[in-house]
Amino acid sequence: MQDSKKSEITVRIGTRGSLLALAQAEEVKARLIAAHDHLSKNNIEIVVMSTRGDRVLDRPLSEIGGKGLFTEEIEASLLSGDIDIAVHSLKDMATVLPDGLELVCYLEREDVRDAFISAKAATLKDLPKGAVIGSASLRRQAQTLALRPDVSVVTFRGNVQSRLRKLEEGVVDATYLAVAGLNRLRLDDPRVHPIPVDNFLPAVAQGAISIEIASHNQTAREMLAPLNHRNTELCVRAERAMLKILDGSCRTPIAGYATLTGDQITLRGQVALPDGKESYSNTLQGPAQDPEALGHRLGQILRDQAGPAFFAKLAAGV
Repeated sequence: MQDSKKSEITVRIGTRGSLLALAQAEEVKARLIAAHDHLSKNNIEIVVMSTRGDRVLDRPLSEIGGKGLFTEEIEASLLSGDIDIAVHSLKDMATVLPDGLELVCYLEREDVRDAFISAKAATLKDLPKGAVIGSASLRRQAQTLALRPDVSVVTFRGNVQSRLRKLEEGVVDATYLAVAGLNRLRLDDPRVHPIPVDNFLPAVAQGAISIEIASHNQTAREMLAPLNHRNTELCVRAERAMLKILDGSCRTPIAGYATLTGDQITLRGQVALPDGKESYSNTLQGPAQDPEALGHRLGQILRDQAGPAFFAKLAAGV
């Protein structure tokens, strides 16, 4: 980002190359242009980057390194100065960022729900016994098997389009996607059936877009300030604080959802075994002025509920 003349400023936005990631980057670009007179479509560049998480699709994230696989290359470019800001789906972000990087902007959250997607049934309970469901998410796997232990869940990774194509090809009977992503892609598909949050607690920060910068980049920090949605920020900070206490990787099925009413945040959390046979959930309310404290408290409550034996099972892959 150049500061010599405003008319010559170029903002380089780093992003993954999927259609959804590009749609999110374009949304940020449009919001920047709307917020700043000196920015236009001609001086903001979207830099598409390939990440290892996008390239390795034949194994679960828990086996190949977790959430950081979607951000390593992008974050290295932030630190080197090759890009100025990075746009992420916040649910894909690790709870601990590399030194010198931070999240400084959260766009207003989209629909947080999961969508059950199938041409054979409108809900999970309507699927026949022995049906095959594709999902790469341990959370969705655990929630599915808790409700329907008679079905099979297979690893099902890839972008939105590839997952829908596999569904059409009959590789699986059903799958899940985040409603937020479908909305951002403007996909209207009769096979899509949103699931109430009470039935399927979403992933931590699901539906939220975050923007990451190098900590020293004050110009980027100030430029992004008008885009930040404070209510979203407070809620996802509480959720991510809970996640950090519980695990924060892709190896533990964890769900969390916070809502803000007045100056109070209500945070719901859940931790489970991947087979869905054991899970613990709780709800806590606290002041919005300290969302991390609320998340830490609920995370510890859930750890205490589950007990050492539960986490030993997780570590052993039981």
